[in-house]
Amino acid sequence: MARQLKVTASTGNVFRDVGFRRAEAEHLLVRADLMIQLQKFIAARRLKQREAAEILRVSQPRVSDLLRGRIDLFSTDALIDMLARLGARVRLTIKPGRRRLKVA
Repeated sequence: MARQLKVTASTGNVFRDVGFRRAEAEHLLVRADLMIQLQKFIAARRLKQREAAEILRVSQPRVSDLLRGRIDLFSTDALIDMLARLGARVRLTIKPGRRRLKVA
């Protein structure tokens, strides 16, 4: 007997999909995107954690947290600062949501 799978369409934000409130999910998604870019920069430059820590002006355990994806330990500001120290230019893009707000 075959079981029927229930499929739910994504909202486009994995954090919203797993139950975070809309505003918190948006913050988490921005931080996750920044963190991924940091990880890519570090990997592309083949930096060891100690070397990355020196450039980023943080401790080696902090770099370890970054590379392990500990999103809860980093603010948006801290991630942007680290990207800037690696030579990245960070720009924010804002797109309209899927829903339209009704104006009274």
